[in-house]
Amino acid sequence: AAEAAAALLERAARRDAALEELRALRVALQAVPPAALRARLGDHHLAALFGLLSAGDREQVSACVSILERLLQALDPLYVIQNLREELQKGLCHPEDSVRILSIHQVGRIVEDSGAVTEVLSSPELLRLLISCIGGEKIAVAKEAIKSLSRIAQSQDGLEALFVGSLLSDLKNVMAMSDVVRYRVYELIVEISSVSAESLSYCANSGLLSELIGELTGEDVLVRATCIEMVTSLAHTPQGRQYLAQQGVIDKISNIILGAESDPFSGFYLPGFVKFFGNLAVVDSPQQICERYPVFMEKVFEMAESQDPTMIGVAVDTLGILGSNVEGKQVLQKTRSRFQNLLSKIGHQAKNAPTELRLRCLDAIASLLYLPPEQQTEDLLRMTESWFTSLSSQPLELFRSISTQPFPDLHCGALRVFTAIANQPWAQKLMLDSPGFVEYVVDRSVEPDKASKDAKYDLVKALVNSKTIAEIFGNQYYLRLRAYLQEGPYYVKAVSTTAVEGAE
Repeated sequence: AAEAAAALLERAARRDAALEELRALRVALQAVPPAALRARLGDHHLAALFGLLSAGDREQVSACVSILERLLQALDPLYVIQNLREELQKGLCHPEDSVRILSIHQVGRIVEDSGAVTEVLSSPELLRLLISCIGGEKIAVAKEAIKSLSRIAQSQDGLEALFVGSLLSDLKNVMAMSDVVRYRVYELIVEISSVSAESLSYCANSGLLSELIGELTGEDVLVRATCIEMVTSLAHTPQGRQYLAQQGVIDKISNIILGAESDPFSGFYLPGFVKFFGNLAVVDSPQQICERYPVFMEKVFEMAESQDPTMIGVAVDTLGILGSNVEGKQVLQKTRSRFQNLLSKIGHQAKNAPTELRLRCLDAIASLLYLPPEQQTEDLLRMTESWFTSLSSQPLELFRSISTQPFPDLHCGALRVFTAIANQPWAQKLMLDSPGFVEYVVDRSVEPDKASKDAKYDLVKALVNSKTIAEIFGNQYYLRLRAYLQEGPYYVKAVSTTAVEGAE
């Protein structure tokens, strides 16, 4: 096969290769491992094939792209950048998307290679074309370009190249193309800023971060909504939070939430602004954030108590985020009856709302009720128990009825609620006292699909791994659960066949 491929390669390298021969070569190459081609592959072959890309019709281009994809895999990234730089640069601005994607994939390979990436830094033209790819029609082209540029920015030299030289004006020019492209550049900047404090300071000095923040407080409500998502991911790193605090952004966001009352369009951006605080609280300190920005908690409660399903959904998500750690749970507990009342509303929504909101409620409930074993103090266990009983008059039955519905998503959502409380003694007692509950847990026939089988297995695992389970459930049930765990999530009992044979 390698012989045949090599012969066809020679023919293709004559520049006047017919489409038939290119097709034959494409097929032949599929049968040969790339490594076997390396020794046979000369520069003139590659030059000829790249040459055909610029001259050919669509079919010829598509055959050449497939051939080159296969051949270039066989080559070391350093070799590619040293010998095919011109070809890659032409490819990046080729009218055919497939050629651009081929070239950008190669650039991706090169920047992943620590030996080859420095070669890219000394090719300003290549970098300039890479930046212009962010403006590509095809989202695949833009995404790959962003990935490669953020990889380049992982070194000091890369940061210098992108933000200190003339490339910064290329970045700004591509941003001017459209809103969509501008957001792509912001995405890149946020990604780079998340790497280290040093990379953030390069992004800040470029002026692009303050432009992003400017859009947050600008007049356009749709732009606000998009930009808050980027700023939220910026808040996930310590250097990002520090920057936002120094720039007074957190106060600005708080003030915008305050002013939202009188803005008829606040529905567009309010969800994102509230979620921003939820995320900030969890990575920072729920208590400090909630005390310093009381408007945040107030708004979450207002939204949860409203009649608008969109707002309820955002509030429920945010409460789930806030209550995912113990400090956040304690902040919620301090609001006393207001939160207890809210829980009964969330329980009601979990049962009666449209499916998508029901799922969000189930996930939030699971997050709010979970307590890691090492944090199960008497006070906190009393708290989660009282929260659970606030959800409904018969909460265990409520989630059990949801878990028997034929929708896998809801089924799994309800199982996740059981899993969240499975290691808490009060919940184990409730499960034991609920008729048929333990039978339901060990019954494999009720899980129709893989996701449900996995979710049920997680529940069994959480029960078995609890310190109190043997004592509360008693030996017989405990052993059945352990057997279930050992058999794994997809166990099927072998069926005896003797009776059937006799019946024939």
